[in-house]
Amino acid sequence: MRVVSVNCGLPREVQWHGRTITTGIYKQPVAGSVALRKLNLEGDGQADLTVHGGEAKALYCYPLAHYEYWKSKLPDRSLSMGMFGENFTTEGFLESDVFLGDRFSIGSAEVVATQPRLPCYKLGVRFESDEIVKRFLSSARTGSYLGVTREGAVTAGDEIILIGREPNSIPVAEITRLYVAKKYSAGDLASVRRALSIAALPGSWKDYFQERLLQFEA
Repeated sequence: MRVVSVNCGLPREVQWHGRTITTGIYKQPVAGSVALRKLNLEGDGQADLTVHGGEAKALYCYPLAHYEYWKSKLPDRSLSMGMFGENFTTEGFLESDVFLGDRFSIGSAEVVATQPRLPCYKLGVRFESDEIVKRFLSSARTGSYLGVTREGAVTAGDEIILIGREPNSIPVAEITRLYVAKKYSAGDLASVRRALSIAALPGSWKDYFQERLLQFEA
């Protein structure tokens, strides 16, 4: 696994559906070494810190392999690195292979996998299509958010090296599936309980899954 492109962008104002919004989803590849801090990359920023950024969402990764899928679905759309708002476009690092709480070294930094991405309307702004938000989630190609456990410097081409995995953890892809599932099997309930035991999973996700458990255990 490796970083193919490091992408950054500061918030900007754009017009959408007749109103002015501020968004940091416009990312562009940057060259050279970039400092990775606790909250984001140097030169990067988020507009609405209530739903973007923060320690559990310091870094967003999206696999290059997914670009091929979207090119087949959106043949008329030009897709440059960072198009999905990701900080790292990656080789490998698929949602099925990354587990909650996985710890990785990238350059001189260390990170931890915290959650999948749930798209908001600003992905629609980037693609100039409200429909893309629903299509993105239903595709299960969400990418992964990382928290920063050790600050450092990262560069395009850096290897992403797994250095630790939580026992009994579950893949990021499974978190997305459990989030959208209408019903839970006995196996699903067990997976949710395992997810709740992982410290890296943010409190908002734990609250959501606790409520789902109460529905099925009542």
